[in-house]
Amino acid sequence: MFAYYFDLALRSLKRNKMLTALMVLAIALGIGASMTTLTVLHVLSGDPLPGKSAKLYYPQLDPRDKTDFRPGQEPPKQVSWMDGMNLLKAGRADRQALMAGGAVAIEPPDPAIAPFFEDARLTTRDFFAMFDVPFLYGHVWSKVDDGNDARKVVLSRRINEKLFGGADSTGKILRMGGKDFRVVGVIDSWRPTPHFYDLMTGDYSESEGVYLPLLTGIDMKLPFNGSRDCWGNDTNVDQKTAQCTWLQFWVQLDTPAKAAAYRQFLVNYSRQQKSLGIYQRDPNVHLRNLMQWLDYNHVVPSDVHLQFWLAMGFLIVCLVNTVGLMLAKFLRRASELGVRRALGASRRSVFAQLLVEAGTVGLVGGIGGLLLALLGLWFVRMQPSDYAALAHLDLPMFLATFLFAIGATLVAGLLPAWRACLITPALQLKSN
Repeated sequence: MFAYYFDLALRSLKRNKMLTALMVLAIALGIGASMTTLTVLHVLSGDPLPGKSAKLYYPQLDPRDKTDFRPGQEPPKQVSWMDGMNLLKAGRADRQALMAGGAVAIEPPDPAIAPFFEDARLTTRDFFAMFDVPFLYGHVWSKVDDGNDARKVVLSRRINEKLFGGADSTGKILRMGGKDFRVVGVIDSWRPTPHFYDLMTGDYSESEGVYLPLLTGIDMKLPFNGSRDCWGNDTNVDQKTAQCTWLQFWVQLDTPAKAAAYRQFLVNYSRQQKSLGIYQRDPNVHLRNLMQWLDYNHVVPSDVHLQFWLAMGFLIVCLVNTVGLMLAKFLRRASELGVRRALGASRRSVFAQLLVEAGTVGLVGGIGGLLLALLGLWFVRMQPSDYAALAHLDLPMFLATFLFAIGATLVAGLLPAWRACLITPALQLKSN
């Protein structure tokens, strides 16, 4: 029966090509605009580590003095060197990583390649296991290397291809920052979206090209990437002793009970620091999981939300116009529908036929909307924003485009189809 209705729909749509074209265009424009913005919102607001984000937490402490103190004030978004090292040495989490962004000068082994600066991640070894970083070759440095001035490095696939042509470079020597480093691993393509583990260097920045042990990078005094929040009148520029927060600290806590225990540990640690005269404020701690941390920082740009709601409003306008066009089309076929009813067709069958016709318009409009969405995403990628390169239509959004188009058109076709079903067959036969 569906095939029969579909054949009738095609015949009907061909009879009035201009009206059909207007309906298809209205649906295509609405779907194209809405799917473009919905795809961008989907990409930017996704879970960067599905299945694991609920186990990853970002601790916050408040080591500042009482200057500008306000009750209920949020603690700093980063930790100081002293607090970071204390929490790291306490080892109360299943895994933990202390890190900062930096940059390093690389001297390629091939003299034909000019030296260049590359973004670096100065971190401890649990970074890779915590965040499920995939390795292409080799492995991470050892736990002993975390506590020493170890000259070992993990490269990204992009940098490995640039320096070594994509071959297994583990064991080779690479000169960086005037020092020789041994390559111990190469990670596969990896770009979590958003750049959750360090929002200070950009919400949607690309992953770094090189990864060094934290102590090694600090002792080399590599250029620092990120932000510093300092307090007091201390003019000390030593990163390890200055009254500043500038490091990111992440922990993995595999159960809610462990998360509750770790939060209490942070409270106790803050009390201890205050009793020693190091902290001046009462304990002020937060322990947000990964998705809560992204929500707190409002990672998705506000203009993306605004564009999405504007596009949805435009889609509603397009659907209202489609309702009017369908109503005009269906009512113009009153005599045809009246004859069908007089020959024994039920209102339900006529209603089903008209909905199939509406769904056919939605299918064709969905194809047009998909093409417009691809064009819209291309324009988004041309924008100078840090998330522009991420605007791509994945398979779920590809399928959603057609389902959305057909579903929206079916909803739009309910009123015209129901109105057409109310036509009295006798009156149409008499008029004929």
